Amino acid sequence: MNACIIVPCYNEAKRIPTPAFNSFLSKDSDTQILFVNDGSTDDTAEMLQKFRTLYPKQVEVLNLEKNLGKGNAVRMGIQNALHHTDCTVFGFLDADLSTSLEEWVALTQLITDETEFVFGSRFKKIDNSIERKWFRFVVGRFIATAISKALNLAVYDTQCGCKLFSRNATQLAFASPFISPWLFDVELFFRLKNHYGTATFKAKSMEIPLKNWTHQEDSKIKWTYGFTMWFDLFKIKRAYS
Repeated sequence: MNACIIVPCYNEAKRIPTPAFNSFLSKDSDTQILFVNDGSTDDTAEMLQKFRTLYPKQVEVLNLEKNLGKGNAVRMGIQNALHHTDCTVFGFLDADLSTSLEEWVALTQLITDETEFVFGSRFKKIDNSIERKWFRFVVGRFIATAISKALNLAVYDTQCGCKLFSRNATQLAFASPFISPWLFDVELFFRLKNHYGTATFKAKSMEIPLKNWTHQEDSKIKWTYGFTMWFDLFKIKRAYS
C-alpha cells in the first residue's frame, strides 16, 4: 500500500455512497481505506464490516466505543495507520465523498520530499465543478477569511475535507489530541506552521483547487455551532500563538 485514506464515520449507514466505495476498491489495490466508526448508534458498524469482508487487503475498520468528534476520530485512525502500515502518504476524506476517492489518490502524486502537505480547495473556476449552496458559500467565505487572518496565511480554504500529508508531516500534525472536534483542520495548519516556521511551511504546502466537489445534505455540524465556533477559534489561536 502506498497511501492510506482515513474516513471518519458517525451514523453514516443511510448516507455513505456504497457504490462509489465499491467501484474504487475493485479497481485500486495500492490504496488502503481505514474507516473509523466514531461511536455510531445506527448500522454503520455492520456496513463497514461488509467492506472489510469484501476487501480484506484494502480495508480496515476501527470501532470507537464513544463519539470523539471528527477531529479526534481522524487522529485515532491516523495513529492506527502509522503503527500498522508502511504507507508514505496519509490523509482523510469525508464519508459522503464530497471529494471523490479518485481525486484524492491523484493528489498523492504531489507529495514529495519538498511538498509534505497538500490540501484541496473549493475554489470555483471556469474549468471545474464546485457545487455549494449560495448561503453556505457566503458564510463559508466569511469564516475562511477569519481563519486566514488568525493563521496569518493567505489560505483560501482550510475547511475542505480533502487533505494529504507525507509520513513525516502526519506524525507532526497528529501527535496530540485536538482542542476542537470540528475546527481541527485549523489546528493542523497551526501545528505544521509552528513546527516548520512560516516560510518553510509555505514552501512545503500546496493548495490545489479541486476538479469536482459536491455539497451533500444532512451535515453532522449543527447550525448552532456557528455561534460557538468563534470560541473554538479563539482557544486554538491562543494555544498555538
